[in-house]
Amino acid sequence: MSSYSPQTNFWLERSRLDGMVLGGVFYGVFFLLTVQAWIALIQRPRYGGAIPGHRCALIFYIFITFVSGTISFAANTRYTEMIWIDLRDVPGGPLALIENEMNSRLNVLALSSGHIQEWFMEALLLYRCFVIWNWARCVMIPMIILYAAMIALSILVQVEASAGTVFYNINTELAYLCIQVGLTVIYTILVANRLLAMRSQMKQVMAQYDPSTYDAIVLMVVESAVPYSIFAITFIVAFALHLNGVTTMCFLSFGQAQGIAQLFIILRVARGRAATHEWPSQVAAAPTTVVFAGSVLDTTEKPNEERIARPEQDVVHT
Repeated sequence: MSSYSPQTNFWLERSRLDGMVLGGVFYGVFFLLTVQAWIALIQRPRYGGAIPGHRCALIFYIFITFVSGTISFAANTRYTEMIWIDLRDVPGGPLALIENEMNSRLNVLALSSGHIQEWFMEALLLYRCFVIWNWARCVMIPMIILYAAMIALSILVQVEASAGTVFYNINTELAYLCIQVGLTVIYTILVANRLLAMRSQMKQVMAQYDPSTYDAIVLMVVESAVPYSIFAITFIVAFALHLNGVTTMCFLSFGQAQGIAQLFIILRVARGRAATHEWPSQVAAAPTTVVFAGSVLDTTEKPNEERIARPEQDVVHT
């Protein structure tokens, strides 16, 4: 009498289950921040801040990224249930279902909706970067080229996944991840450098100017980018080295991790503050406005003082 024993890889199977638990934690945070950002954009900000311009665009961004992220998470959750419940007796067992996950339309849907979510999140990063740099072509052209390459690679990944290719063997995914993370790192460097340069200009105009405004904005950008970048680089290294267990855990939380980083910035801006609840008030510190789109002239109380051209949109008053 013979009995069938499916192939096993306990590390990969545990990684799938643990990855969904981790993904659920990330999704819970993502959901909470989405609700808070939505409410903050509808209400008038505290601390004397102005309501961010292009509010409808930000609300649409929050809606589309939340819907696409939810579809991706729900599809991954449903397939995880199928692995150990609905399809547990298929030849090869859970291991075969995990390794050949792209044979299921649910996983192709999860991958596609996750890519759409990432397109919008990267587009918001580009918009902020272009605004801070006053739509300079030397910044716009290379960033748009990278963004277009990212979209093209993601479409190729979806085509290969739809054909049933094992996800861990889709080399295009590695190139896609590198460009996506590269865009985030380049954005952080460009924006931080620009804001620090603007801070230096303000200090030249006003000797007693309080630079904490720009310091806090730079800190906010870096704080939002660094955790996600570390998480994404871990994903890239694991994928390149074919560490399928780590790759699985990172993949199931990747979109939510990036969405959380973006929502932190939107939430702070919508509440009329950049990093702290109260800006330090120092003697002779002139009121300032930190903005993220367009181009306005920021002035001090004295009409004859010099003026500094600054970006406009997503206003944060201090």
